[in-house]
Amino acid sequence: MPAIDRRRRPQKQNLPPINGNIRASEVRVIGADGSQLGIMSLAEGCRLADEQELDLVLISDKATPPVCRIVDYGKYKFEQEKKAREAKKKQHTADVKEVKMRYKIDPHDYNVRLRAAERFLKAGDKVKATITFRGREIQHASLAETLLKKMQDDLQEVAEVQQAPKREGRNMMMMLSPKKKDEKKK
Repeated sequence: MPAIDRRRRPQKQNLPPINGNIRASEVRVIGADGSQLGIMSLAEGCRLADEQELDLVLISDKATPPVCRIVDYGKYKFEQEKKAREAKKKQHTADVKEVKMRYKIDPHDYNVRLRAAERFLKAGDKVKATITFRGREIQHASLAETLLKKMQDDLQEVAEVQQAPKREGRNMMMMLSPKKKDEKKK
């Protein structure tokens, strides 16, 4: 029995079919210079690509007939990978940042937490404001809720409440998410 190779193999990318791998009898062909060459049989399109020492690459299989382009396949593949890398760079994932307090927080400390939350929200992250109770402090849950409501009011320009203040065991928490861009303009 042969040994199984457990090394990571590169994932097969979602690359388009080329030349003889295209499954259509007729295709709309676009030349290497971007000009429309018209609708023709697949064999004729492959012949035109071979004459120019290039490849016939399927661009859109949803169209009727499918659209193919005469290009250098290696260069085309590189351009597609480059576009995918650029798109990945521009993506921003919204992380959840936490701001922890106690309900008996000093006004200066509260302002520090408020500025931190505002900074996180402006960076596009969600904020989880948590108030922790110790011992008998849990009897004063209403004071903690008042503090979270105050934070909500102070951040109303940059945040919207995703989850209202609620108690979970010895904590009370509230989730804030950044306001959408079009809402800020209004």
